[in-house]
Amino acid sequence: MLGISTSAAEVTNISRHGFWMLLGDEELFLPFDEFPWFKAASVAAITEVEWPSPEHLYWPVLDVDLSVASIRHPERFPLKSRI
Repeated sequence: MLGISTSAAEVTNISRHGFWMLLGDEELFLPFDEFPWFKAASVAAITEVEWPSPEHLYWPVLDVDLSVASIRHPERFPLKSRI
């Protein structure tokens, strides 16, 4: 039987170029050029992130859903926001 996961997604740093997230023992960078939904967001909105499944992240304040694969390999997901 599987136990309840105690891991959480954590934003570890924000710069003018993007932000870093810790997912378990993996750290990922989300550049604002690739993920423009976050560029004008507040620190509070960026740091309020949910990790409902191993391959899915959700920012409720921003109503942004992302697959973890799109962060690891943004070149495989060419669709961009028109913001």
